[in-house]
Amino acid sequence: MTSVGGSLAAPRWWQGAVFYQIYPRSFADGNGDGVGDFAGMIERLDYLSSLGVDAVWLSPHYPSPLRDVGYDIADYVGVHPEYGTLDDFLTFLNGAHERGIRVVIDLVLNHTSNEHPWFAESRATRDGPKRDWYLWRDGRAGGPPNNWVSQFGGPAWTLDERTGQYYYHSFLSDQPDLNWRLFEVREAMWRAIRFWLELGVDGFRLDAIGNLFKAAELTDHGSSASIADLRRAWVTTTSDGERAALTQELAELFRYQVDLPEVHDLMRELRTLVDAYPGRVLIGETDQVAFYGSGTDELDLVFNFPLMRTDHITPSWVRRNQDARWAVMPPGTWPANTLGNHDESRVRSRFGRDGDDIATSRLCAGLVLTLPGTPFLYNGEEIGMTDLLLDDVGSFRDNWAVWFHRAAIDELGMTQADALALSARFGRDKNRTPMQWANSANAGFSSGEKPWLPVHPNHSSGVNVADQERDRHSLLRFYRRLLRIRRRTPALRHGDCTMLHEESDEYLAFLRSSALDRQTCLVVLNMSAHARGLRFDLRTDGLYTLFSSEPRSHAIDEPLDLRIGPYEIYVAELE
Repeated sequence: MTSVGGSLAAPRWWQGAVFYQIYPRSFADGNGDGVGDFAGMIERLDYLSSLGVDAVWLSPHYPSPLRDVGYDIADYVGVHPEYGTLDDFLTFLNGAHERGIRVVIDLVLNHTSNEHPWFAESRATRDGPKRDWYLWRDGRAGGPPNNWVSQFGGPAWTLDERTGQYYYHSFLSDQPDLNWRLFEVREAMWRAIRFWLELGVDGFRLDAIGNLFKAAELTDHGSSASIADLRRAWVTTTSDGERAALTQELAELFRYQVDLPEVHDLMRELRTLVDAYPGRVLIGETDQVAFYGSGTDELDLVFNFPLMRTDHITPSWVRRNQDARWAVMPPGTWPANTLGNHDESRVRSRFGRDGDDIATSRLCAGLVLTLPGTPFLYNGEEIGMTDLLLDDVGSFRDNWAVWFHRAAIDELGMTQADALALSARFGRDKNRTPMQWANSANAGFSSGEKPWLPVHPNHSSGVNVADQERDRHSLLRFYRRLLRIRRRTPALRHGDCTMLHEESDEYLAFLRSSALDRQTCLVVLNMSAHARGLRFDLRTDGLYTLFSSEPRSHAIDEPLDLRIGPYEIYVAELE
């Protein structure tokens, strides 16, 4: 019997909340132009309320040339015209708050768009006032300043013909990195952050924070592996162990470009700024628990990405993850659990098993909503949306996928057909397709003729909100029931966790206990297709069933002899 986590003496709102990620371009189109917008999101606020989520994380909504579909920002204090106006944003924000839903917005600190006015001024001349706002260097031996590579592939340096110097970019060349060692850059970004805090946003999800600083001396990396070799190995492996080893090799490749100590100083500075606005949360797109700082002086939440770094969720995988994660987290900190987002395959596609993909989808929901930590869901997950593998490079909207298609041919020697299949699989368009609201034209996403990405054809086969609203056995209704139970069960929101029956690799069983609320719950997730009779040595007079994915009475069950059905998710309170 192993315990992980710890009860929270005085939980903060975000420790008991369920977050729901909205990808604005694909959520709901209110004006019929084929692009999601704030008008559409406003129309769906009641849906979010009925679903039972507590907070929304909004992917970038800022003005952008969309080279990286919004993660290349051209104005930090505006709204992309296709999405609406600042007034539309405020209407959405206020409408969410009226329904008890908090709103966290995405913030890209590492880089801007190359069309941001800051960069236009920076590249205009070598001696301009904003030249040092970005990372400019002279070349070396007729090439880039060093051998660093971009995380999206290729050199991390691009030559600017106008001034004869190279600028640095962690990602696409359209995304030049800011120089965070410069006081003026910090002050400009802090002003933008205060702008949104003054408007009333509830916090920020910080994109790519590990990239904020690079080694000032520009030391060459010493990795013997080429990015092409690592990419070839990554796309061909099916082993969790091999993937973990490749992750270590990639870390060596980027050792002078990612997770430098200076990031901690910057996070502490940001923490001080945000703490002037009570009740706001900082969430980091990183799995490095070091960015919690001491637990109170850097980030509030760091994603438990290792939980999703497998193609097959098993009880032993979850236990190992929990043991390893809690062993290194600073005292008093709290994890953020997720199995999907805008950069990853959809949960049903990634973890689904042949013939049991809906049952597996329920198990994945049961897992993130009952493990200790703050759950993050991705829009469409609740209706079982699946990846859509595009069959034409011309329909790609993810520029990284376009680049990868070319690299697969030039670097990996693939045929056009194989490169297309691979880039569709590893690109991000597949999981960003429009939200499926109904079995109607464009899945009810838009009244226009052609959405910005194709709609998945399975919207006409029950994978849509309207049909699942009417089906009491649907995945959507399952999510609503489980979210409702979680909201009214303190032990599930912020209790500690004790693993039971750790020898089993067919089911996961654990207790969630809140000393503050004097409540203990038993959770059992049967990850097999077999019914099981389970015996628990629990100090209790009985179990009161709170939730089950199988038909059950809420009467007290015999605690020592519990029968669990195939793929059943079971939650009970100890009497």
